[in-house]
Amino acid sequence: MFTRTLRECLPELVQLERFIARARFKVNHESSVAFKDLSLPIYSVEVMPFKAGLPTVIFTGGIHGIERIGTQVLLAYMDMLSTKLSWDAGLQHQLSVLNIIFIPIVNPGGMYLNRRANPKGVDLMRNAPIEAETQPPLLGGGQRLSSKLPWYCGNTVYGLEQESQTLMDIVERYAQQSPFTISTDCHSGFGLRDHLWFPYAYRKRPIAALDKLYALKLLLDKTYPHHDYVFEPQSLSYITHGDLWDYIYKRHKNNNESVLLPLTLEMGSWNWVKKHPIQLLSFAGLFNPIVPHRQRRVLRRHLMLFDFICSAAIAHKKWIPKKKQKQRMFQAAEQFWYRASP
Repeated sequence: MFTRTLRECLPELVQLERFIARARFKVNHESSVAFKDLSLPIYSVEVMPFKAGLPTVIFTGGIHGIERIGTQVLLAYMDMLSTKLSWDAGLQHQLSVLNIIFIPIVNPGGMYLNRRANPKGVDLMRNAPIEAETQPPLLGGGQRLSSKLPWYCGNTVYGLEQESQTLMDIVERYAQQSPFTISTDCHSGFGLRDHLWFPYAYRKRPIAALDKLYALKLLLDKTYPHHDYVFEPQSLSYITHGDLWDYIYKRHKNNNESVLLPLTLEMGSWNWVKKHPIQLLSFAGLFNPIVPHRQRRVLRRHLMLFDFICSAAIAHKKWIPKKKQKQRMFQAAEQFWYRASP
């Protein structure tokens, strides 16, 4: 039973647990984060019981606790899927050939505190044991000086933070049993546009799966020619130490033959601030839409993208470059994304 304080500080967890109680999805209690006198759970949710050998889509949110809108968008999508599953024959068929997994709140302690880092002051997206190849932005690219400063990477000598390790364990568990996996991690706070980023963040050189990611971009452009997502490597925006998705991708690539394509949806929160400048007076307002009608719009806005990712995963054999196409597609992607890079 939730205390009043938890209902006020972490309504997303309350909403998630209420959803779990009424929906028929399979729920795994992956770990619990001890904080003060609380034990805050990290859940993974399978829309249908996981089937090894099928393509898989993994949606994650709440890695940065202040960016609550990422979790809220996923909860809205989960609710829609639950409702449609009772009557939509197309969705029922889709779920017979696809695994959909949600990890809506990776950093419940940070969300409780309404801050970016976890309760120990560690930025989970800077927590991996990877060093940037070129000098990242001061502090913003990750720092190992102190947890009292923002973007603290933590001390990876003793391993990842519990939340980071839990996320990695979940992704690896599912991706290792799937021939093809797309993960989509929901964030907010970068610029006026919505970005779809992919690794690497620690270097400007291309990722090995660049041909596949470029093919996915072309498929999105062709399917939804009026979409407004900027689809690009994260390194074109900035370089960082310790990017968690860089680390998860590299581990998977080095130990598995199956494909893992990690995407990050970075919702452009500056646009919300531009339309409602009073949000500048609130730290949460820098990362989340405050006006109710704008929040509802954001909760609707990305449903098309999520549906597209699920459909693309199911049909991955139809658009992934074949052997004779891979080199040509890789070169086209290099020319498109990296032609101006040093």
